[in-house]
Amino acid sequence: MNDMLRELYEETILDHNRNPRNYKHKPVGINRQARGYNPVCGDELTLYMRIENGVVEDLGFDGHGCAISTASASLMTESLKGKHVDEAEQLFNKVHELLTIEQSQTDAPDVGKLKVLQGVRAYPMRVKCATLAWHTLQAAMHQTDDLVTTE
Repeated sequence: MNDMLRELYEETILDHNRNPRNYKHKPVGINRQARGYNPVCGDELTLYMRIENGVVEDLGFDGHGCAISTASASLMTESLKGKHVDEAEQLFNKVHELLTIEQSQTDAPDVGKLKVLQGVRAYPMRVKCATLAWHTLQAAMHQTDDLVTTE
């Protein structure tokens, strides 16, 4: 990872950890909810969503976790508002690829500002922290009642 991307990654993670967007936000009229847990780091997350006519109208999260887990959830909620559920599914797949598959800068999937999460790959033990919110999103969209776990 080049130095510029590393600095942006670190700044973004710190900003979204200190000031998480949509944290402790429980949208009015939620119709999707899921809970996630990362036993390796102790991260716990509850995701709340309101989907209307196939569009993610609002979402928020609650819980506690490490800086990477909190920042990833914050970035995710910012990125998904107003997106169609099909777009949310595609974004999940692209972010998962970004976090788990080694690639050159030019081959990396286009995920907009979420590209800063690519820095997590440099810390393999933290990938589960970054993916927890995204797997919890999947469970909420598919209305899975089971606790999402990274193990």
